[in-house]
Amino acid sequence: MGFFNKAVDKMVNERVPLRKRKRLIVFIAIITLLSMTTATVAWFTVNTFVGVDTLDVHISVSAQLKVAMDDYGTDLDKYTKVITNDMIDEYLADYDTSLEDTVLDPVTTTEGTTFTNQRGTVRESNNRSYLEFECYFIATEDMWVHLTTESTESGNDDGTKVSTDSTGAQADVVNCTRVDFSTETNGTAIYEPNKTTAVNGQTTFDLPSGTMVYSNNTRIFHLDQLTPTKVTIRLWIDGEDPQCDDDVQEADLSVQLGFIGCDENNQPIS
Repeated sequence: MGFFNKAVDKMVNERVPLRKRKRLIVFIAIITLLSMTTATVAWFTVNTFVGVDTLDVHISVSAQLKVAMDDYGTDLDKYTKVITNDMIDEYLADYDTSLEDTVLDPVTTTEGTTFTNQRGTVRESNNRSYLEFECYFIATEDMWVHLTTESTESGNDDGTKVSTDSTGAQADVVNCTRVDFSTETNGTAIYEPNKTTAVNGQTTFDLPSGTMVYSNNTRIFHLDQLTPTKVTIRLWIDGEDPQCDDDVQEADLSVQLGFIGCDENNQPIS
């Protein structure tokens, strides 16, 4: 690098008039800065379009909380404790696709509702871009709903985790995954597993790696007693994440989401 700098200095001194040198040096500095900046952004190679496939999604809820793919009013018997891949596939049938056919090509977002690809083109959900589906939560009492890494029932291993069976560099797919949750009253909360430096102006949250601690940061939406609330869930891999590069293409991805209800003091409701 020192040899290169000396060569540039010699070229500037010998061939460029003094009055133009400052502009040239500034131009070289700008080029250097741009190359350093773009090196931190890692998208798939443009035009490869081989995204993340073999997607598995599982949702479970804790006591006093139920969920369904449709609004059944206050008929609690029609709500369940889990949402399975088959239930999501029924929803995706309206898009002529399924989880098995879903491919997550990299996209990015600022607020978690509008997504663009590397060229800045707006991408539609469930079309080689990001997964989106709606479900309805209902509770037997007022509560704040949090994501949890704890099992929702004793003996179940159904707490929140984002994992992969892929190995090597492909395993980095878990670090560029995002999941968000939107409601009309509480806006959008973005979960970033293994959170590092925020990208593209996103405000995200992570869950503790050890004992689960509930706080305002882990709240995602509020439920009023016996009032079904529509929640839009979106899952994507973020192209602005430094680990979202060609190495994670064709990786497997498993997303397990566990929800728990807490009171206004963030204490779990049993």
